[in-house]
Amino acid sequence: MRVPLYDVRAQYEELQAPLDAVVHEVISSGAYVLGQHHHALEAEIASLHGVKHAVAVNSGTDALRIALDAADIGAGDEVITTAFTFVASVEAIVQTGARPVFVDIDPETYCLNPEEVEKAITPRTKAIMPVHLFGQLASVAKLREIADNHRLLILEDAAQAIASKYEGVYTGHFGFAATLSFYVTKNLGAAGDGGMILTNEDRVAERARSMRIHGMGRERYYYDELGYTSRLDEIQAAILRVKLTRLQAWNERRVALAALYREGLEGSGIQAPVVAPGNNHTYHQYTIATLRRDALMAGLKEKGVDSAVYYPVPLHFHKPYERFAEGPGSLPITERLSGEVLSLPIHPHLSDEQVRYAASCIRELSAATARS
Repeated sequence: MRVPLYDVRAQYEELQAPLDAVVHEVISSGAYVLGQHHHALEAEIASLHGVKHAVAVNSGTDALRIALDAADIGAGDEVITTAFTFVASVEAIVQTGARPVFVDIDPETYCLNPEEVEKAITPRTKAIMPVHLFGQLASVAKLREIADNHRLLILEDAAQAIASKYEGVYTGHFGFAATLSFYVTKNLGAAGDGGMILTNEDRVAERARSMRIHGMGRERYYYDELGYTSRLDEIQAAILRVKLTRLQAWNERRVALAALYREGLEGSGIQAPVVAPGNNHTYHQYTIATLRRDALMAGLKEKGVDSAVYYPVPLHFHKPYERFAEGPGSLPITERLSGEVLSLPIHPHLSDEQVRYAASCIRELSAATARS
């Protein structure tokens, strides 16, 4: 049996008629930039998360960079974050001139450990950037308390966590802003790149809208500050609006598949994902951990089950970022889990049978490697 990690084609086939129609509508309209779908998408996602403002941009990476700029985070500042994430989280900090300060992660959720965050605060610390990894929020209540006590900003990297929440409150409410990614493989994915900044702060939204168009203010060709070219294309906005109508159902399907994995892996010795108290989990990834990761990955490939490693090398081991850490051993949990984690297929177009098969293969392979 074949169990693919992603199936973008199946997603398109589910929505082929409305997707084809809306793309044709945009192309025939001649309104390709900052059109009606762009503004409607911003309003719809702001409503979903219950925030005042949603500012659509070209990518999740741009969302991070523009949000940091809008909060005046830059040279001389420190931003506490994680090395167990996609590079964009840290790349954006470094590009502003600020310094990323890496702290270790919780061994069960893979998100920032608040105790380590508090230890890392210095007079230069200006912000904390938790990454809501794999589909659930970091310890937002504890991080919010730390930030309030030390008068720090929080920027939520929610690239993998659209519609994720803590005690009923969605990402976007625990800091001055949260950023989303609409990359193809995300729970809500475009037909290319896309991103969004969520915020309740009028000034952040105003500056972000200006910076995405070269720093232009309300009057055309008059510039208030340095900016970027970072508008979300109208075609992408239209596609995302169609897919947004299915997001809740797709996320519910991911949760159902996660339950099948959990049932199938029980007693196997595999560390399954842990959902922190108060959180929902939207399962952008279903990430397990095992000491025999590489052997398991190879065995699954032979059996037709895809898998992937997010992330095989922590960021403080990469040349552009190694100067911001103390080298091997400085983040022991991050470094250990980088050699143990394995993400399994969990997109909503999988069948129950495919997931049960994948789980049975894992059990079989785990038992075999344990005996060897």
